[in-house]
Order: sequence, then structure tokens, then C-alpha cells
Amino acid sequence: MPLDKSSYIILRQCMNLKKNESCLVVTDSKLRHIGNILYKKSLKITNKSKIILTTIPQAHGTEPPKRIADEMLKYDVILLATTKSLSHTTARKTASLKGIRIASMPGITTGMMERALDINFNRIKNLNNRLTGKLKNKNKARIITKKGTDIEFELKGRKWIGDDGIYTKKGSFGNLPAGEIFIAPLEHKASGKIIVDASVGGIGKVDKDIEITVENGFIENVNGGKVANAFKKMLKSKLYKNVAELGIGTNYKAKITGNVLEDEKVYGTCHIAFGNSRHFGGKVDVPFHVDVVIRKPTIHADDRIIIKNGKIA
Repeated sequence: MPLDKSSYIILRQCMNLKKNESCLVVTDSKLRHIGNILYKKSLKITNKSKIILTTIPQAHGTEPPKRIADEMLKYDVILLATTKSLSHTTARKTASLKGIRIASMPGITTGMMERALDINFNRIKNLNNRLTGKLKNKNKARIITKKGTDIEFELKGRKWIGDDGIYTKKGSFGNLPAGEIFIAPLEHKASGKIIVDASVGGIGKVDKDIEITVENGFIENVNGGKVANAFKKMLKSKLYKNVAELGIGTNYKAKITGNVLEDEKVYGTCHIAFGNSRHFGGKVDVPFHVDVVIRKPTIHADDRIIIKNGKIA
């Protein structure tokens, strides 16, 4: 049966779901086929499993209905196979603080499950640890690309977080597929230009390179083609334009597909997100979190080159 191996990896290897534990699968009408597979496979491990349908909001980071948020507090393991991300929500954060182990898979596809989950998780973990070790206590980061990206972030006092796909400890959380490190830059400090040449979360691959101008931590201008215009329409208020995240992809099997869940994990890419940063070390709390992905960056941290033209040093 297709996806047997991927489902097994998620339930056994990533979550370490046990016979005496309970499992909740949260899904929606678009991803119910994947939600059903995960639910049926979880029943082979525990009889205390449930699947529940949620609504599909307009934006990533929108809170789920209260009945879903309340239900999420009753289980040991939660799998979020939803069209829009519940990662950066109070509902997810509250469940994590209660000790529930959670994997968020916004927009996951069967192709992505087959391609980017069958990985050496220790290899990802070791690379993440090596990168976060190099970046620890660095005060500034600068990204430049041959296409014209040149933007600087202040990071002092903020912590890099690695997501390696293993959520076996109490309260652990991350994305599947996994493979990234990320940080919430200091608010009001980022300035420069971003040339997005891969994809935009919730929209897809760029039809034309997008130029985003950032001043004092907020988007000032967005120019490009149809994808740029669609992104611009998503920026409903100033806080939606907040520079929320800087991340680096470390999954050696991930590919640029137009789905940011996988795109932001592609080895040697970087991503910058806007909107909510509260749930991973920042201060901005809005129902919006959207990433843009950049190919082949050169990343400087203080005076050290961490990535050069997409190759991790």
C-alpha cells in the first residue's frame, strides 16, 4: 500500500507513538486522504486514536476553532495534516506546553511524504547542531545573493532552533518533513533587499523574481509578477509585514516544488518569514506567518561565512 513506509516513519520513528498512548490527527477536507492514512496506521499501534476535521482559514497561523483547540489538549501525540499551518498558533503552543508531542505538516503531499521523509535523521540533527554551534551568540546576520539580495538582521539575545524531525521528548514540536534551523530576528532592526527566486508560502513557485524592500524590520515595497501581487494582498496590516524569521534548510532529499513546507527545508536554501514570531522567541503575535524561499544564498554571521552560494561551509 502506498505511503506505508512514510506513515511508519512518522508514527514510529519521528513520534515514537506507543501502544498505551493516545493520538489525535487533525486534518481538513483538502488533506483528508493523508489524514485518513495516518489515522488508520495509528490504530495499528494504539486503539486510543481519533481523527477530527477542522476548517481551512485564509492564512497560515490562523487559530483553529475552539472545539479543535480544546480537543488538542487531550492527547499524547498530535499530527497536524492541514492545508494551512497551525504551527504558529496559541492552540499549538498551549498543547506543547502541556507536554504533548506534535508534528505539523501544513500542505503535505503524498509525493513529499515519499521523497523527503525517508532520511537519515541523525545526519540532519548533526548538521543542524553544527550550524547552530557556528551561529551561537552571533549578533548579526547578512544574506546576499548573486541576484541582488542584500539584507541584514540583528540577532543579539535570540536563540537558533534546530528542527530535525524527531519529536520523542515531552512537549517536542516541529515540521514534517523536517530539516532546518531558524531564529526570530530582533524586531524593528532588519533592513535591506530580498530577491525571492524560489517560492512563497501558500502561493507557490514564483512566476517572476520578487523584490521585497525591508526597512526597520517591516516590508516597505513588494514588486514582481502575479505571485508578488498575491503576496502583497496577504499583507493586511503593518504587523503582517514584520520580519519574523530567518531560516536555513538542511534536508538533503527535499526539492523546490512550490510547497513551502518542503521548499524551506531544501539543503542550502534560506527562508525569511513575515508576521508571527511569538511562538519561537519573537514578540509579534498576529494570525499570519508566511515564508519566502531564496536559492543559493551567501550568509555571513558577524565576520564568519556560514553558507557560500548555497553550500554550507
